Formats: sequence, structure tokens, C-alpha cells
Amino acid sequence: MPAKNTFLKQLLIWRYKNISDDNFLYIISIIVGLFAGLGAVIIKNLTFILSLLSDNKYISTYYREFYFITPVIGFLIVVFISKNILKSKVGHGIPMALGSLSKHDGRMNAKNIFSSMITAPITVSFGGSVGLEGPSVATGASIASNVAGVFRLKSKTRKLLLVCGAAASLSAIFKAPIAAILFAIEVFSLDLTLASLLPLLLASIAAVFTRLLFLGEQYILDFHSIENFNIKNILYFIAFGVFTGAISLYFTKSYIFIEENIKSIKNDYKKAAFAGICVGILVFVAHPLYGEGFEFMNNLILNNTEALKLDFIVFNFIENKWIFLGFILFLILLKPIATSLTLNGGGVGGIFAPTLFLGVVTGNFYTKFLNIFDIQLPESNFAMLGMAGLLAGILQAPLTAIFLIAEITGGYGLIIPLMLVVSVSFGISKKYVDHNIYTRQLKKNNQLVTHNKDQTVLMLLNLKPLIETQFIAVNPEMTFKEMLHTAVAKSNRNLFPVIENENKLVGIITLDDIREFMFDENSQKKLRVKYFMHQPPDFIDIDVDNVSTVIQKFQRTEAWNLPVVKEGAYIGFISKSKLLTAYRNKLIELTV
Repeated sequence: MPAKNTFLKQLLIWRYKNISDDNFLYIISIIVGLFAGLGAVIIKNLTFILSLLSDNKYISTYYREFYFITPVIGFLIVVFISKNILKSKVGHGIPMALGSLSKHDGRMNAKNIFSSMITAPITVSFGGSVGLEGPSVATGASIASNVAGVFRLKSKTRKLLLVCGAAASLSAIFKAPIAAILFAIEVFSLDLTLASLLPLLLASIAAVFTRLLFLGEQYILDFHSIENFNIKNILYFIAFGVFTGAISLYFTKSYIFIEENIKSIKNDYKKAAFAGICVGILVFVAHPLYGEGFEFMNNLILNNTEALKLDFIVFNFIENKWIFLGFILFLILLKPIATSLTLNGGGVGGIFAPTLFLGVVTGNFYTKFLNIFDIQLPESNFAMLGMAGLLAGILQAPLTAIFLIAEITGGYGLIIPLMLVVSVSFGISKKYVDHNIYTRQLKKNNQLVTHNKDQTVLMLLNLKPLIETQFIAVNPEMTFKEMLHTAVAKSNRNLFPVIENENKLVGIITLDDIREFMFDENSQKKLRVKYFMHQPPDFIDIDVDNVSTVIQKFQRTEAWNLPVVKEGAYIGFISKSKLLTAYRNKLIELTV
């Protein structure tokens, strides 16, 4: 260990002497991108290997009832690993990375690098109806945070690298570097400046390079028959935007409902068993709900009839268009439930893949239904638009939705309908849901970093370091003379808290309150402290108030100092000047 520390110290000294901060950031961004990409590749390959054992054509053909129990097994294994090996709950990737920015100054535990890498493949390969992008983002963000820690980088640089790691992971998963950068801006609320753009670009490109090296150039979705934009279909695009907006709301409301109600099951193993049984039933009835669902999505896009027949359990009448439409509608209604049960029942995963799945089946349902009436809408086009509309509605990240779909499908020719559908869907979602699934809990806990710098600074500031305790307290029964000798003469402050038993604050005294009596010997002997004390204009309760409410109290009272209490007991004072200085320093720190 000493040799390791010595080497690191020598490396840091050499770096400070030979490489500027900017150039070092670019180098580290590339390294973070390579390792984040490698983490995404490992997660994907581990999932593939495990899926060969738990989900194959032999099982789906002859032992379909096996799907009843695979989600239960997977969820219980994940809970066991979390409780007994990792010794902590594995958070959902993107909310965990967002939380580390607001709560922990961009610091993430090193074991987060491996926790999602282990638990997410188990969840997905055993039937959890989620994706791998969230865990990949958590892995990439954790790699970046710990690399920044090793090289002792400043707070704002560490946060920037964390976002670079998150973007790099998404870039590797979907081979979509532009969308990954937009994702960093929209979801992580990163300010796009010259200082942040180049590290993001380098990390995203390095991650894509890693993916290409190990997984090749194939698209995850097979869109070979995209038709050109036809302006005659513009009303259908608008109507489809409304439809995807409604489905987005259904997904979000379903998630919130299940999240709130499944909390009543306190035992983690019982919760995993319950959720696993429910998901198992859904997967048994509708096999496309199993795992990420990309194979089914491609079969649906290509209209692969023979492959689609394997996905029916109740019906095997795929040629009957009404029954098939009913099955697709069935998937639209059940996918949000299966995903919500997986994420809240003990599984680990992301919502990108479920959202894409829902988008494809929604687009397919919409076009197949209207084409019954001989309207002739292109199914593959609306499958693309469905993915973009659902991403914009559920994630509330419209630019990410547009460019992610364009990049993973090669469908830049449909950029206008993509923008149209996304705008309508996003507008509907935002009207009825203030925050997406990732950010709603952070907002509830006052931990959400946004593009509103004022709100973000107020949220990130911590009141406790601002408390000043260098005040001499006095007792209300103390004589004025005693106060002058024990407090006023020894203090360099003009404010004195008055406290009783158990440190209870009963009032304050300022020098202005006693100035005219200070040299009156008669007053010194006869008057007591309680004669001079008065109530402060307001109190700051350290357990209740936050920075925002404290600033409001300063504005309302026009005071320069306010006393801080905890359950009525005196702690110290917070001054307006110190608070405003801390506000300014934090604002400068956030400006990358």
C-alpha cells in the first residue's frame, strides 16, 4: 500500500508539472469513455450468456410454464446479493447518479461499478421487464467518479466527469453519441459550454469505439424499409403524438401507483417473491414482456409472422387482424405494469428499453388499426415515431428522444415527423406530470439539480457549515453588571443569545439595546439581563428550514443575523452576509 501511494503521489506531481488542467481533463474523459463503454459491453454480454440458460427457444416451445418461476428466482437472487454480498441496496442507475450529484458532491461508492454489472444481467435474463441502459449509466458514472477521486480532481470537474461517464455508457449501449450528449444536458441538467462540450464528446466517442470493437456495427433495431416523409400524413402524426402522450401518462401513473402500493410489503424477500410471481404470470401469458424485448420488436417491425407465433399463449391466430390487434393492445397495457413491478419489486434495470418496446408496439397498433380502413400508413415509420413519442413523454427529454431514435434507426429522413410527434407527446406529458420517473423522488426530497441555477444553488447549499457559534450566551437572571464583565467585555460580536436551562433560547440582546445603560452604575447593579432581552425577528429551525426558507426569512425580517435552534435549543446564528457569500461561491462552482 505505501508503494502504491508513493507511485500515485509521484504521478500526481508529474501531472501537475507537465499537463495542464484542461488537457488532463480531456485525457481522463477519453479514459472514462473507454471504461464506461467496456462496462456497458460487459453488462450486455453477461445478459446474453445468462439468457442462453434461462430463455431459449427450447424452453419457450416445450416448457413455457418455466416462465412462471424465472422472474421470482431472478428477483430473489438480486435481493440476496444486495443484502448479503454488496451489503446495500442497489439503486436504479440514473436516479442514483442524479442523486450523487445533489447529495454527495458527485461522489459514488466504488462498489457501484460492479453492483449494477452483476444484478442487472440477472434481472433481465431471468425475465425482468426492464433494460440495461440504467445500470450501464450507473456503472459509467461510478467509474468516472472514482477516477476523479483517484486523481483528486476538484468538485466541479468530478461532477462533469460523472456526467461524461453516464453519457458515455448510453452512447455505448445505443451507439448514439449525439443523443448521449443531449441526454446529459436534458436529464443531468448539464450546462452546455465550451468547457463541458469537448469532454462529453471525447467520452461519448471513446465509448462508441469500445462498443464497435467488441460488438460490431449492427443496429439494435432493424429499420430497412423506412418511407420518406409524406406531408399528407401530418394530421395522423399529430394524432399519434396525442396517442403517445396518453400512453406516456399511463406508463408514469402506473409506475407511481405500483411504487406507492408495493411499499406496504416491508420484507424485501416477500416483495421480490410477490413481484416475481406477478411478472411471471404476465410473461407466461405474453412472452414479449420477458426481458428487454428487442427480438420481438425486430420481428414486429419486419412483420416476421412465424417468429411472432411463438409469442402467443392464448391465441395462435396471428392471421386474424382483430385478434392480433387485441394482443398488441394487451402488450401496451401490460408492459408498464411488468416494468414497474420489476423495478419496485427488487429487480435492477432501466426504463429506456421498456419505453422503446412500448413505442414500437404502440406505433404498430396505431398503423394496423388505421390501415384496416385502407389509410395505408407505413408501419415501420410509426414504430420509430412511437419510440420517440414515448421517450419524450416518459423521460421528458424531447431532444434526446429525437436524436436517439434517429441514430439507432438511421432514420434522419423522418426528422420533421419525429419533431412533431415528440413535441405533442412531451407537451401532454409535461402538462399533467411535473417530473419524470427519474426525478420525481429527487424533487420530493429537495435534491433535484435543474437548469434553474438559483433553485439548484439553494438546494445544494448546506446550512450547517454556515452556523456561527462564536457568541457568548447570557442567562436572563444574570445582573447587567455580570453581563458587561463576562460577555460584553470578552466578545467581539454585538449580539448575545439569552438562554435558560437545557440551552433553551428565550431571547437576544444587541449592543444597541444596552448602549445607553452601559456606564450607569445604578443600572448595572439593579437591572437584570431579562430587562434588555427581546425576541428575535425570527428563528431558523435546523431540522425544518432549508436555504430557500432561510433566505425568505431574511428578506421578510430585514435582519442581518438570525438564531438557529434545534428542538428549541440554541445552536448559533446564521448571518445574511455569510449566506450570500456561500451562495455566490456555489454559483461559481456550478459554472463549468
